Amino acid sequence: MLRFIGWTLALVFGICMAVPAHAAAISPEKVVQKIADDLADSIGAHRDELKNDHEKLIREIDAILLPHFDIEYASLLVLGRNARVASPAQRSRFAKAFYNSIAHRYAEGLLNYTRGSVNVLPFAGELNDKRTIVRTEVVLDDGKRVAVDYAFRKTSAGEWKAYDVIIEGISYITNYRNQVDAEIKASNLGALIERLETQGEKALEAMEKKAGA
Repeated sequence: MLRFIGWTLALVFGICMAVPAHAAAISPEKVVQKIADDLADSIGAHRDELKNDHEKLIREIDAILLPHFDIEYASLLVLGRNARVASPAQRSRFAKAFYNSIAHRYAEGLLNYTRGSVNVLPFAGELNDKRTIVRTEVVLDDGKRVAVDYAFRKTSAGEWKAYDVIIEGISYITNYRNQVDAEIKASNLGALIERLETQGEKALEAMEKKAGA
């Protein structure tokens, strides 16, 4: 299950990849479907090359993802009540360090993506600018289907951006919020930011082990 969770968290970044600048006009559901198709094409064509060059994989993810994933908003949600006492500089540093740690932690999970791995379910209801859920099913190697939902919000610029993934009802935002809160209580926000900046994914792994992940 941990391997699957890691792969799925990687995919939440992947769904935002390769979206053109005019994607604001595309509904979140269509964004997910388009990127699911694009991932199959791009990963399939360069799997061996990317598997042997982790830094290139990270660079490609950064170049395509960052404009379309709301790391600032997601980071505020992860910080939770701690965001209220954090300085603007701390919030900015945490957002960047947390994203970088997550990206390095799960980037290789994208290498396991294959066409048909994600089935985007028909969208029901009205689009909500603050929180719109795109529901999908992830098909595992053994044929089991797992519910994976993606949360989008519309920014002030009118762009739909992803910020959360919910696996079988469990939000990655909530999961990391609990871990981050425990780390801050054990030391302080400044110390946590420094660990994420200097240790990256290792700091994230240590945090997850403490939480029994």
